[in-house]
Amino acid sequence: MILKSSLLRLQGLAAALCFAALCTAAQVQAADQRVYRNHQLSEHSLTVETSDGTVTLTPLRKGALEVHYQREGLKQLPSFAIAERAPGAARLDEKRDRLEYGTDQLKAVIHKSPFYIEYLRGAQRLTGEELGFFANETLRGFRFALAAEEKLLGGGERVLGMDRRGQRLPLYNKAHYGYTTESNQMYFSLPAVMSSNKYILLFDNSATGNLDLGASEKDVLQFEAVGGRTAYIIVAGDSYPQLIENYVSVTGRQPLPPRWALGNFASRFGYRTEQQVRDTVDKFAEEDFPLDALVLDLYWFGADIKGHMGNLAWDKNAFPEPEKMIADLKERGINTILVTEPFVLSTSERWDEAVASNALAKDLTGKPKRFDFYFGNTGLIDVFAEDGRDWFWNIYRGLKQQGVAGWWGDLGEPEVHPSDTVHAIGMADEIHNAYGHRWAQMLYENEKSENPAERPFIMMRAGFAGSQRYGMIPWTGDVAREWGGLQPQVELALSMSLLGFGYTHSDLGGFAGGEEFDRELYIRWLQYGTFQPVYRPHAQEHIASEPVFHDRKTRDITREFIKLRYRLLPYNYTLAFENSRTGMPLMRPLFFENDSDTALIDYKDAYLWGNDFLVAPVTEAGVDAVEVQLPGGVWFDYWNDDQYGGETAQVKVDLESIPVLVRAGAFIPTVEDMTSTRDYSSAKLTLDYYAHPTAVRSNGYIYEDDGATVNAYDRGQYEKLAFSASRNGDGIAFDFQRSGDGYEGMPAQRQITLKIHNWQQAPAAIEAGGQTIQLHQREKDFARAAQGAWYDKRSDQLLVKFAWRQQALQLAVKN
Repeated sequence: MILKSSLLRLQGLAAALCFAALCTAAQVQAADQRVYRNHQLSEHSLTVETSDGTVTLTPLRKGALEVHYQREGLKQLPSFAIAERAPGAARLDEKRDRLEYGTDQLKAVIHKSPFYIEYLRGAQRLTGEELGFFANETLRGFRFALAAEEKLLGGGERVLGMDRRGQRLPLYNKAHYGYTTESNQMYFSLPAVMSSNKYILLFDNSATGNLDLGASEKDVLQFEAVGGRTAYIIVAGDSYPQLIENYVSVTGRQPLPPRWALGNFASRFGYRTEQQVRDTVDKFAEEDFPLDALVLDLYWFGADIKGHMGNLAWDKNAFPEPEKMIADLKERGINTILVTEPFVLSTSERWDEAVASNALAKDLTGKPKRFDFYFGNTGLIDVFAEDGRDWFWNIYRGLKQQGVAGWWGDLGEPEVHPSDTVHAIGMADEIHNAYGHRWAQMLYENEKSENPAERPFIMMRAGFAGSQRYGMIPWTGDVAREWGGLQPQVELALSMSLLGFGYTHSDLGGFAGGEEFDRELYIRWLQYGTFQPVYRPHAQEHIASEPVFHDRKTRDITREFIKLRYRLLPYNYTLAFENSRTGMPLMRPLFFENDSDTALIDYKDAYLWGNDFLVAPVTEAGVDAVEVQLPGGVWFDYWNDDQYGGETAQVKVDLESIPVLVRAGAFIPTVEDMTSTRDYSSAKLTLDYYAHPTAVRSNGYIYEDDGATVNAYDRGQYEKLAFSASRNGDGIAFDFQRSGDGYEGMPAQRQITLKIHNWQQAPAAIEAGGQTIQLHQREKDFARAAQGAWYDKRSDQLLVKFAWRQQALQLAVKN
């Protein structure tokens, strides 16, 4: 039976490759006949007429071009990827055999006969159409030439290694329940790749298709789809961070989430009653675990897994006083998040209402499309239709008025989506991959319109390129609760974050299966979670997802890591701010540090958390040391100040630690413990500075606002606290600066504890703001003093306490 199954799979693969080859032959023949005829230049675009239709090139902000091929009679869909059109200025130079059109950062060279386009950054060739656009009755797409040593990242959620070249990637968002160390098709596909040659190629097409990255032909990238928009966007940058910034300037920046989104979540599949919810949050308080959000899965609207989807109203038998429950949680600093799905079962209480409101996608006869899936007989809300969006949002509006703080959109691939489903703008296979995108857009735009003072929280399992501009926070789906489930999580998060999705995270602890509790696996996963964008343990309920329900040792270890995450809020919130301005991921691959070392592109066992942490999750059982690849420079062990340099570091670990390294010269800001982010304050701020002779000058900053105001930075309602350090012959000089107009609740002054690591002698003198700071000889005297210094020779650390008001301040340590 196994042999027969393997043969069938091989036959299917051979057929697919044969089909691709046949298509390629037809495409080559068609493309060979395409020649230039004439062109028309407008203020914001260039349109070229060819023997096969028209091609319009439009500059999109800096370093990006949209290229749209159109042929008469070929249906087009709107762009889902582009945030807004803000065309930039471009120059056109006409030569005998070509046109050159573009900006200083990106130039298109349009060859006339045969017609094809290649792209340059300065004089460097980035990429080019191999034989370009193709379309026939059932397939359309593009072919690009690949350079010999070029590596390709992206394509969305896949477990294939960072470099996806040589893979043929299905472009159809599809659930992969219980995945582990290999997956070619998952919840969130993206028709886009980032090249090691520092360009991004995005195919702005939502239809079912494939992205062939040199699998069928080793030097050809082929995008193919069954329908959809025949356009692509190419983006260039001088560095990977600049490339990402240019990309999100076109597809949209992720808005800054509320600060509570960076806190700890209580979540499981699922809380069945109001009393269970209350008991759970009581347990977090009793065990001294901070908590900011509680997530309710599908039992909030039905007593069973099956039969109730689409009710989207409280089951009053299980939740008799939901508004009071939500208000009581809010009083404790805990935000309520509800799961919703886009399916309305024919057995649900809202089926007739949805049909009457014309909210559902249709079948071929124009009636509501019905089909069976795991949860029952169902219809699907048509989020592409105004009636569908209005009906759906009206439900959300009512829940919002009850106090719900955030939305969890599940099954939004959609998980089941028959091809003969008719939506307002096309058939299912034309818009499948944009379903979650349009759902998130509906939520985000209505939230902004009706609740303009609040930052939305929208967590979803599937979307499209550009969904980040709607505040989408993706997670990596129903991962297996085993070591093989933990191992690919860094790869998944990094691959998504390179293309705008900086909040991609996993169900901490693993979701699916697991016969019994594996304490070591659980602890390792939650330790990793401290340094990932969203901290949300979530799992099937036969093993508790919440750390408070496990043994004392598990509680003690995970409590410290969760509290550390809260202490690091000034650092983490600053990462979120940077992401909202430039698209820079919170989790960053090591090749950002040395973009000339293409071997680092393949490395997925460690990553940078922001600029200054290097984190290597422990992903195997029984490990007492981890080899960590270093991107250059000097690094300190965060737990004990051991120093590492060179190409690799052997970092010793026990169950209470994972490798967390800090860059020499870094400032790491922390605050005091809290029970939720509602109590956040930077009035008492500790700055750990990692001194080293190689860090002659270093800088850092933190971004502060009230954690809730929409567009606080643009309104000037913020503070930036900037720090710098300069080594000199007789010591080190620190400079403290601030900017911004301030915000409600801002401390009038901050009590700073500057902790200088790797300092090997007691200083001769310390001055701050022109005043001498006393060096105490005993630690207890230093602890009691409001201002002073103490040198700890056991740890080679110098601690300095002082008050920093809102003026600039200089502090000098002299040897």
